Amino acid sequence: MSPAPVVDGAIAGAVGSVALNVVSYLDMVVRARPESSTPQESAGRLADVTGLDLGPPERAANRRAGLGPVLGYGLGITAGAVFALLATRRRTPLPVAVGLLGGGVMALSDGSMTALGVTDPRAWRRTDWVADLVPHLAYGLAAATTWRRLRSGGGGHHP
Repeated sequence: MSPAPVVDGAIAGAVGSVALNVVSYLDMVVRARPESSTPQESAGRLADVTGLDLGPPERAANRRAGLGPVLGYGLGITAGAVFALLATRRRTPLPVAVGLLGGGVMALSDGSMTALGVTDPRAWRRTDWVADLVPHLAYGLAAATTWRRLRSGGGGHHP
């Protein structure tokens, strides 16, 4: 297989990641809620687990603040590339692609945060689940539609 589908998948994952962040920021505006600390906490826990020294406390806090979003983008881009590997040989209906991409990224991000001890989804309220689900569905929709557009070459064929 040529690298083109994987590159297209990575691009689709990047677009999905932007959509996820925009929807999350809009949620902050609408509900006047604070920014989530889970990306930074996850970055800190991951650094601890891997033995990565982030430096003195002030510098470590700044590095966690940057590393959290970078890890999120990395997950989104990687998920798009993996989807491309799985979807290249068959046509995936849009709703299925949205569910696979959005649900997959949600499961990976929530699962890794749970494994790192940053959160416990069993303790989440309904509003917490909705606040997590909606941006991940935005990721899935943006990534899936970008994937289809890139793979169609602008024409009518959709893988």
